[in-house]
Amino acid sequence: MVTPPYRIETERLLLRCWQPTDAPALNEAVDSSLEHLRPWMHWATGEPSSLDDTVELLRRFRGLFDTDQDFVLGIFEPDGSRVLGGSGLHTRHGPEALEIGYWLRADSEGKGLASEAAAALTRVAFERCGVDRVEVRVDPANERSQRVPERLGFTREATLRRRLPGKLGGGDLRDAVIFTMFATDFPSSPCASVEYRGFDAAGRPLDQL
Repeated sequence: MVTPPYRIETERLLLRCWQPTDAPALNEAVDSSLEHLRPWMHWATGEPSSLDDTVELLRRFRGLFDTDQDFVLGIFEPDGSRVLGGSGLHTRHGPEALEIGYWLRADSEGKGLASEAAAALTRVAFERCGVDRVEVRVDPANERSQRVPERLGFTREATLRRRLPGKLGGGDLRDAVIFTMFATDFPSSPCASVEYRGFDAAGRPLDQL
């Protein structure tokens, strides 16, 4: 699997590998949206976090990215001035698949930003990373989140029992709606026409390498 870009620029978003210096901006984004995030993001039940804890979390994210183990990305305003959410390409399902996750702060919902981010990451997963399958897993009760893969041409395959983490500190595992797209499906999907620019760890445009 080829490493995805460290920086991805779309029409309205900047997605990039987290840096420890992003900790204050990430804390602000999460703390301002806790009531919005807690029903769906299991990690949000453990928030708010101290600045030191968030710095350590982002160090781990960066380390996993650098060693090709997992690829967690922040979602920012195009100029990088504000954290809008988080996403990533996760390596949970073997070498031929990546899973896309996403969350947005409360005041960034309803603008199509999650779809824009997921579409760009789907294109990266197939064209850059070379996987055969991309998955999105959503809580059955989260209808807004389910509309993202539906809009992008993913196929709703099944609802699997007890596949999503429960709340931190306790709580039953949650069911998951599984959406998939295969490499053979990708060329005819809306994701194939989404424009983006990718940059490597040194900031070099990938289309010029």
